[in-house]
Amino acid sequence: MITDKQIWRALESVMDPEIDLSVVDLGLVYDVSVTAEGDVSVAMTLTTKGCPMSQALTKSVEKAVSELPGVTSIRVDLVWDPPWNPRMLSLEGQKKMGKEPGAVKVWEKY
Repeated sequence: MITDKQIWRALESVMDPEIDLSVVDLGLVYDVSVTAEGDVSVAMTLTTKGCPMSQALTKSVEKAVSELPGVTSIRVDLVWDPPWNPRMLSLEGQKKMGKEPGAVKVWEKY
């Protein structure tokens, strides 16, 4: 059976093409869940509601997860609460964005 941790790791390969950070390091992924049957749900946000890359990012998330063995379906839900903010960056994301690592809250991913 596929695990949440495997899904998070697959999502680390999905890069935001404008910022060159993974959707995980950006803090865009809020939650993942998987059923015993392999149905996966990903709740994520974007940096802004009008993000021109929304379709590309959701398709990339779907592709990365669907390639995992044991996944039978993938659903990506865009959510806006809480709204994304820079405090959601991972430590790696903070470094790449030129922020002092640890200076802002780190989003717990798994």
